[in-house]
Amino acid sequence: MLAVLLLPGALRAFLPALIARSALAMGSLALLLAVQDSTGSYTQAGLATTAFGIANVIAAPRRARAVDRFGQRIVLTTLASGQASGFIALALIAEAEGVADSWFLILSALVGLTSPPLGAAMRMIWASLTTAGDQRTRAFSIDAVCEELLFVGGPVIITAVIVASSPSIGLWVTAATVSLGTATMTSSASSRALRGTGGGITRGDRPLQQPGFARVLIVLLGVGGVLGVAEIAAPAIAKQHDAVAASGWLLAAFAGGSALGGLLYGQLNLKSGIGRRLFTLCVSMALAAVLASRPDTLGLFAAGIALVGLFLAPSLITGYLIADTIVPETSRTEASTWITTSVNLGAALTPAAAGFVIDISGAELALLLAGAIALTLAAAVPFTRLRTIEPRPVHAPDRNEHS
Repeated sequence: MLAVLLLPGALRAFLPALIARSALAMGSLALLLAVQDSTGSYTQAGLATTAFGIANVIAAPRRARAVDRFGQRIVLTTLASGQASGFIALALIAEAEGVADSWFLILSALVGLTSPPLGAAMRMIWASLTTAGDQRTRAFSIDAVCEELLFVGGPVIITAVIVASSPSIGLWVTAATVSLGTATMTSSASSRALRGTGGGITRGDRPLQQPGFARVLIVLLGVGGVLGVAEIAAPAIAKQHDAVAASGWLLAAFAGGSALGGLLYGQLNLKSGIGRRLFTLCVSMALAAVLASRPDTLGLFAAGIALVGLFLAPSLITGYLIADTIVPETSRTEASTWITTSVNLGAALTPAAAGFVIDISGAELALLLAGAIALTLAAAVPFTRLRTIEPRPVHAPDRNEHS
């Protein structure tokens, strides 16, 4: 699988893309700690983080659409500059006296609105460097695995920076990371070659207009729901066992399971239909959540949560492959972003409900309900309809070619 990294131009774009994408793994925690330190309020810090997350999700499809239309270099560097400016402004007001709390919300929303779609952009580069089939699956797999590792290491790194300096310095580091990483990535030849369509895209080429794509998003919404509950259930289970310090290890087991799943998925030479594959993976993840909901010991729960994670990266990879195969090339950055947005939306909607359930009945019931919801969403999309998802003809001309 590592052979894809040796493709001409791959590492030149991939390494700086990882650096830039680490800003997302570090940014929300740096923002949370900086706002809390400045205001003395976790409520205000939570509101700022929510503003960041909601703005990011809302703006994601439009940002990706701009990349498809105008190309990676101009859009990604503009967005990265805007986000870096937002982080710097937050760092400055965090150190200032008498700043109104509303400014933290406004700037946090700005940081979310201008978050560059670096993951989707990198997958477009992978698609341009690889051939459809096993090679592209391996490329998407290693991309997903490295992204999982970023979300394991990113919070650790930014926490160390903040402990050694201050929360505002953490925001400065995040700003530098997204700005320099994006600029280096977009200066690569493989990124510069993706110049965009230059004009508007017909309505029929939009991802949501493609047969089967909305059904894929519904199924992945359930995957995001399980993800969101797992991330809040793990610390709750640790606390129930009087082992709060084990929270990080349980979350690491979840992320490690996902990384392992991505590695294994990239090695398999699967012949089943891509829609059938997605259905199987999502149902398996839901059933794993149900199994993990009855932990007798922390060790058993760690194994269970790792099993849940095992299906996360493969589900995402399959979603990206579907976006790459059934959506016209002129809209693939937007399509890939819709995949991420669906999972992120599911992950954003469930924690509040999960927290309520945990307070009332414990973390076990929250995981059980998350698995049940994911199964319900999968069942809402008949298996026969997912099975009929087929790639677009490779040599079929796009609608815009003759416009």
